[in-house]
Amino acid sequence: MNDALKSLLDLLALERIEQDIFRGRSRASVVPRVFGGQVAAQALVAAGRTVPADRSPSSQLRSSRGDPIPHSLHAYFLRPGDPGAPIVYTVDRIRDGRSFTTRRVVAVQHGQPIFHLSASFQSYEEGLEHQEPMPPAPDPHQLPTAAEMLPRHAERFLAPDVAERLLEARAAIDLRYADEPPYVTVGAPRDPRSQVWFRTQGKLDDGGDIPRPLLDICLVTYVSDMTLLDSILLAHGRGGWAVGDVVGASLDHAMWFHRPLRADEWLLYDQESPTAQGGRGLGQGRIFTADGQLAASVIQEGVIRVPR
Repeated sequence: MNDALKSLLDLLALERIEQDIFRGRSRASVVPRVFGGQVAAQALVAAGRTVPADRSPSSQLRSSRGDPIPHSLHAYFLRPGDPGAPIVYTVDRIRDGRSFTTRRVVAVQHGQPIFHLSASFQSYEEGLEHQEPMPPAPDPHQLPTAAEMLPRHAERFLAPDVAERLLEARAAIDLRYADEPPYVTVGAPRDPRSQVWFRTQGKLDDGGDIPRPLLDICLVTYVSDMTLLDSILLAHGRGGWAVGDVVGASLDHAMWFHRPLRADEWLLYDQESPTAQGGRGLGQGRIFTADGQLAASVIQEGVIRVPR
């Protein structure tokens, strides 16, 4: 486990300041606001720490302690977060039913809400099961790392330090593109589909303040906001904010967790965009384990604007 991953785990270990109120820190981002995946992951940690221990969508997902695992989350990004200020997370215990538990989390900075999240947790049930097959994808070990890819294309970015800032921001995650990322093929529209493999930079411990497998789901939530809008950029031959040919931000984010996953083992993030219009674009993704299990589904809408 490298220092960047240790730092990320520290960010997720929220301070409890009241029964259902938690405080989190931020770290510098490549853009002048808190990274959306961080806020979503921290809010999910806050929700999970208020849920009874028998809420898990799968007996396989449950840890030996019976820790709670969400089966879905729905979130809205309301205002840009200030990386220099703490974030206070207030949890509302909306419902504790026989099968499902619902929590609402509001993230606040400077007296204003910046983020809303609703998360649902379920007690284990057996039922019907099917899934779409995993799409073809290259072996992640044969793909270039970010440390190999980004410096190679640094001349394409707005400033000389952008590649270094991107590497620093993603140092906790080993993320590898199956095909060329948007900033490489600027000016050449492509099919609006993208694949990345990812895992944490090092193995995770089973102990700590956030028990496995809740920690795995929170880390996957963190990563899910990194590349989901790439497929929109590909459809229009745009390179992204680092190139300077679009400006954008996440608007809302939804995830469903289907089957067991481990964030420290390779996961395939298969992404596409069915539409873009009105200054907004929609991205949707499926997260598969290396052995082909569909572990999670993701949908996000974001602002995508061409600078004038």
